[in-house]
Parts: sequence; structure tokens; C-alpha cells
Amino acid sequence: MTVFQPTLKQLQYLVALHEHGHFGRAAEACFVSQSTLSAGLRDLENLLGVVLVERTKRAVRFTPLGNAVVAKAHRILREAEELSDLVQSSGQPLAGEVRMSVIPTIAPFLLPRMLPRLRRERPSLKLYLREETSAAAMESLQHGRADCVLLALPFPTGDVEKETIELDALFVAFPKDDPRDLPAEIPAELIDENRLLLLEDGHCLREHALAACNRPELRASATMIGTSLHTLVQMVDNGLGLTMLPEMAIDAGILNGTDVVARPLDTPTANREIALVWRRNSPRGEEFRMLAEELRAG
Repeated sequence: MTVFQPTLKQLQYLVALHEHGHFGRAAEACFVSQSTLSAGLRDLENLLGVVLVERTKRAVRFTPLGNAVVAKAHRILREAEELSDLVQSSGQPLAGEVRMSVIPTIAPFLLPRMLPRLRRERPSLKLYLREETSAAAMESLQHGRADCVLLALPFPTGDVEKETIELDALFVAFPKDDPRDLPAEIPAELIDENRLLLLEDGHCLREHALAACNRPELRASATMIGTSLHTLVQMVDNGLGLTMLPEMAIDAGILNGTDVVARPLDTPTANREIALVWRRNSPRGEEFRMLAEELRAG
């Protein structure tokens, strides 16, 4: 008796539709036409003899069984990725494709000083970068869309391996004409909670800054508005308040051309751990340790 099994392509279509909630966007993500994706999903449903997706003119709704199949499909696709990784890791190390997610408070500051040397010394490595928040990056890692993630800890990562790249100190940034005579290192109690500007939801640097200060009233009073560190610097430069910046951003010149001054935050936990993480069962673990070493050297 012949048993027909779902194809990886069909499972990719299903996962993409679940992620995007729209046939057109899912088809674009899979680099196929909408009709091809729709036909593939119909074939999958016919093969399984069940309805996975309820189709209406206004919305795409997954049935309870459809959601369960999607969860299983994620695991199957990740196992398929790891099978390819296993074969690839048997060849030249740090060669071929690596998909790395990087959070926005690291990407523009660390990557420009790291990538040129990496291209020179590892010409066979094709490093595909994706900038996304920590939560989105970890979801990409668990679902197999990313091979490794460069992020700042502490952050809940689940069952992963990690290599620390560096410790990144936190600084308080304020206008140079601030009327207060602030010391060379600024204690948390001197931060004015009514003037503190921080990144909006989704950026772990906000949580790192608040945790380093250990002042509950800051969480209640700080203005969570900035979409990027560059935006926060411009707001401080225009006299709208003060903010906190990581040392790597300052070293990269984020304050150049502004009248903003930055001084170290004087608390025991005034830093974040920059780390490379990957799935614990990845067969390319040794490669990622080598990549972490390359990042440290940069």
C-alpha cells in the first residue's frame, strides 16, 4: 500500500500562511505565486483529508487541528534544516550560508566594524543578516528562520547554547548645557524620572536600563517613545530629556555632530552581555563558537 506524505514545500506554505495571515504575503515570502501556494495547501488538505484553513473573503482562520499541524510543521522544517546543517558542517568550517538575526541596538554599531574583516578572512561565508527585536529573533531561531542570534542578555532565550562576545556598559546621555553639575559617573538616584526617555516596547535595552537603575518609579514615569537610539539622541539634543545609551553606540559615533554628553551609569549592573546564541541541538555548534570568536576579535 502506497502512503503519500506531505512535502516540505507544502509544510513551508502552511507555516508561511500561519505567520503572515494572508495568502498574497505568504506567497511572496515563499517566492511563489499566490495560485501556486493556494494549490499546494489544497493538495495538503486533500492528502490529509482534513480542513486546516478556513478561507473567507476577509480573513484566514486556522482550525484547531490546523494550528496543531502548524506546530508540528515547524518542528519538521527545523529538523530538515538541521539535516542540511549536519552535511554542511562536515565540510569547510564557517563556509556557506549562515542566517543571523541581530537586534537593532547592536546591528548598526557592531556590524560595521566586524563585517569587513569577516569578509576578508572568511570569503566562503555567506552571512545573511536580519534585524529584528529580541523576541522576534528568538522566535525566528526556534522556528528555523535563523541559524543564530546576536542579542543582549539577560533575556529569556529558552534552551540554547551561547558564547559571550563582550560586556557593553550603559551610559547616561544628556544635553551638555544641563544645569545640573553631574559627576563623572552618574548614580541611578540622580536620574530625573520625569525627563528620562527610553525605547518603546519590544526593545530589551529598555529593560536592561531600568533593571540597572533598580528604581521602580522610573518604570512608571519614563517616557517610552523612541523607535531607535538615533531618535533618542536627537530628542536629547533638542532638550527634551535624557536617555541611556550602550557604550558600543557611543564608540560608533552616535553622538557625533550633537551637543549631547554621555557619562557612565554608576551601578553594579550597568552593562548588558552581548552574546551569540543558537539552538542547543544544532550540528553547527562548533561553527558558531568560531563565529563568536571572530566577532570578539572584531
